[in-house]
Amino acid sequence: MITKHTGVVLLAIVGVFFVGTSCQDDHNDTGVEFAPQMYDPVPYEPYKQIRANTVNPYGLNMRDPARGTVSRPNYHTTFGTGDSTVTDIMVYNIPKDSIGLAERVLTNPIPQTDKSLEEGKVLYGRYCIHCHGEGGKGDGLVGKEYKGVPSYSADAYKTMNDGHIFHVITHGKGRMWPHGSQMTPEERWKIVQYVHKLQQG
Repeated sequence: MITKHTGVVLLAIVGVFFVGTSCQDDHNDTGVEFAPQMYDPVPYEPYKQIRANTVNPYGLNMRDPARGTVSRPNYHTTFGTGDSTVTDIMVYNIPKDSIGLAERVLTNPIPQTDKSLEEGKVLYGRYCIHCHGEGGKGDGLVGKEYKGVPSYSADAYKTMNDGHIFHVITHGKGRMWPHGSQMTPEERWKIVQYVHKLQQG
């Protein structure tokens, strides 16, 4: 017959057992883990499957990209024909703090045409006009609140070249936020063309 005294003794013995198994000489030993997945979760890797996957092809976690998907780092875009063909112009890995490098090495790869200039104007109206104003004078509705938005036709800004403008659109500068994630490189280059037109006053 188990008495109250016996129950307390058994409970004490169980408690000593658990304390004894968790207190080892090795301070890195955590003792018994009752839920190891809570401490060491198994991540899902894209190219392999831990458990059998009967839904995706080949048992992979990652599905094939949608048809027509374009790799972000390299657009493989082609402009021009014949000897004037320009390809692979969309790679842009110049760091944010290297605007001087962008000014020295970048030139607009998109041939300027009436069509590209008109597309640049549309894009400028979509992304830039709010701060820089319709004529590039820095008098957009948001620009009036921000203060300090430059006028492209001012002497200090007339000399901004292709690389400078493209880099600032991509990474931002000062109070201007970066727009690299909102526009493709092609769209940014077309805006560069239109900004040059605004620089002429």
